Amino acid sequence: MHNNSLQDNGSSQNLDGHQPNIIAVANQKGGVGKTTTAINLATALAAIGKKVLIIDLDPQGNASTGFGIDRSKRKLSSYELITGEADIAAVLAPTAVPGLYIIPSTIDLSGADTELVTMSRRAYRLRDTLEFDPSLGNFDYVLIDCPPSLSLLTLNALTLAQSVLVPLQCEFFALEGLSLLLRTIERVKSTYNASLAISGVVLTMFDKRNRLSDQVAKDVRGYLGDVVFKTVIPRNVRVSEAPSHGKPALLYDHRCSGSQAYMRLASEILKRERKAKAA
Repeated sequence: MHNNSLQDNGSSQNLDGHQPNIIAVANQKGGVGKTTTAINLATALAAIGKKVLIIDLDPQGNASTGFGIDRSKRKLSSYELITGEADIAAVLAPTAVPGLYIIPSTIDLSGADTELVTMSRRAYRLRDTLEFDPSLGNFDYVLIDCPPSLSLLTLNALTLAQSVLVPLQCEFFALEGLSLLLRTIERVKSTYNASLAISGVVLTMFDKRNRLSDQVAKDVRGYLGDVVFKTVIPRNVRVSEAPSHGKPALLYDHRCSGSQAYMRLASEILKRERKAKAA
């Protein structure tokens, strides 16, 4: 992976003096739209002028594939980042989206959980590598696409992140899985990362023709209140097709309902951030 044109500014902070907003996109359940959300939210943030880095921490590497990063060209990856063998500049790859860069995943990452068990500071490996990396200061947002499990890789992401964004599929067992994840986040907060917060829960794969989707949305909002984003991501064929073309939905078809929803989600996140700073 080659170095890119972003210049280090000698500090882990942005030019305006702020740390980048580091968000772990996590849910231990597979098939909830986690990677789709990471890809398209990152693209939407870049589209409104933010500098964005996405870290693919899932051994399946779907986020990397979704940005058209060929597996044969992924020489260095998030594996080298988490083992401390490389820094951001060495593993960074540009995407087709201006202002959006990715640290891809490779198959090496599939053995990382086993390797991490024997390492010192195993929950802090990602944080130890990135915390003082000057390249981090070039970004406004860092999104970490976590594996669909509560593994050591996910723990590393939660230990580094300032907040967690939880994609939640509108299905029958949604709340059951969510309560487990929320307990995990609380444990991480009390043991590893006291500043970790929930950025929000985003309802995905919403089908307005399906009464169950409405009921799940109502139940989740009743349970969590304002933690749930107002924006709902609909089931959308164009969003599902986009990864097979190596493109985010916003590049594949920016007019489709899914792309428009991710743009609204990005705006809602910025709005929440401004409100939090003003408070």
